[in-house]
Amino acid sequence: MQDQDNKSYQELHRPSSEFESRSDYLDHELKIMKPRRWALNLPGRDFRFEWEDLVPAIAGTIGIIAMYSAVMMSWADGLTQAWDHVNLGKDFAIEVARVEMLIPALLFCILASGFINPRANLAGNHGPMIPLIGVIALAGAHPLALAILLGVFGLLLSYFKGGSRLVNLTGEGVAGGLLVFLGFTGAMSQIGLIQTWATGLQADGIEAGSMGYIGLVVLAINIVLYAFLARINKRWLAIPACAITGLLVALALGAGFDLKFETEMGLPNLNPVYWWGSTEQGWQLGLPNMAHFIASLPFAILAVAMWSPDFLGHRIFQELNYPRGTDKVLMDVDDTMTTCSLRQIVGTAVGGGNITSSWGTYMIPAAIAKRPIPAGAIVLGSLCIVIAILGFPMDVAVWPPVMRIALLVGVFLPLLEAGMQMVKNTKDSQAAGICIFASAVANPVLAWALTMLLDNNGLIGDKERAKTLSIYDRVIIPASVLVVCLIAMLAVGMLEGQYGIPSLL
Repeated sequence: MQDQDNKSYQELHRPSSEFESRSDYLDHELKIMKPRRWALNLPGRDFRFEWEDLVPAIAGTIGIIAMYSAVMMSWADGLTQAWDHVNLGKDFAIEVARVEMLIPALLFCILASGFINPRANLAGNHGPMIPLIGVIALAGAHPLALAILLGVFGLLLSYFKGGSRLVNLTGEGVAGGLLVFLGFTGAMSQIGLIQTWATGLQADGIEAGSMGYIGLVVLAINIVLYAFLARINKRWLAIPACAITGLLVALALGAGFDLKFETEMGLPNLNPVYWWGSTEQGWQLGLPNMAHFIASLPFAILAVAMWSPDFLGHRIFQELNYPRGTDKVLMDVDDTMTTCSLRQIVGTAVGGGNITSSWGTYMIPAAIAKRPIPAGAIVLGSLCIVIAILGFPMDVAVWPPVMRIALLVGVFLPLLEAGMQMVKNTKDSQAAGICIFASAVANPVLAWALTMLLDNNGLIGDKERAKTLSIYDRVIIPASVLVVCLIAMLAVGMLEGQYGIPSLL
């Protein structure tokens, strides 16, 4: 073992033909890799490209097109309502999404996660924040002000190792309950959206609602396909296989009239001055002032507070699917926070509008496929750049039978499965149950903070574990996280619609 530690990846690499199975070869690759943090990593010397890298790359590309499009449309709708002089539509949303797919893909997928630090997961999209974007706009926040604050807070948390500390303080029962809730609610949401799309199909001579069966058939066939892939240990193929199946089935059943190719080939405007330099161009907002920063502050705190459980879920997927002895290739939570923070500032400064987080639609299939971060990151970044220039593949990727199925089988079902695997005994099930209940009462972030505090003090879950923790880990840190999350949610009115508690702003 000591001899292996002294040898380089190149020296330890063996061709796949020497192994009994492909899985054994991939396990060996994970065990011998020695990624260089914040230094140059080169193909052949430090890692290799394998055909399995195509799967998370394609899955991540499909997922991010869908998420970016949803984010930009939410910004367009919210800002148009909030600002009298702003009038943004679909064309704006597509252009901004293409900006986000070009520059950040080059700098933070290919260069950062591919060559400079393969232990930092790719900086993707902050899915739980999408429903809040309308609220953010109406509160008077500015996308650029929000990005700067979020980036600064993220860098501070990363510098003080706060992200990894929070991950280590989250017990398996709490983490399992969080993943079960996110997986179940997310899956139900996607199923509902597919059925809403199918029942809303209407063409000449077709009665409204009469094509609702298309959604049911698409779901049924993909459930069978997903089960078959799981049976043969090929779940890492789920996103491309099921997304393509959803596309073909929907077309075969006559839903093709709903698929519109409207995005033309070309480059978006890459001049930051165009996007932020005038109230008549780009976002039509101009540069942010102090009022915009104040309005953006609680949302930035909330977004960063939500990072830790998000990152935790992605790292858990690696731990569940990688063999023992692969700690060196697991994503580093603090390094991922650093790249997410920098990507947030840079991506928005050049004209983007994404709210970033760890890239789940890449990491989850990559972990299932037993592949490390770098090679897939380079392939994914390249795909994003090509598709952003071509334009028309974005129209296919956001079509409901493709996008919803991709999110369902690539993110939410694996989250649900991973959460159930983490609940191993009665103590874990107790903590998981309280976390799920609290998530249903309030929301997953507040539930995570509350159950972490209870679990670390032995009030739920494993009482013996609480005895091994310091006063900081048991009380001060969890209680501070709970207070910060609660204040941020009260400030932005997250509890207003459900419980009538008005926004502090």
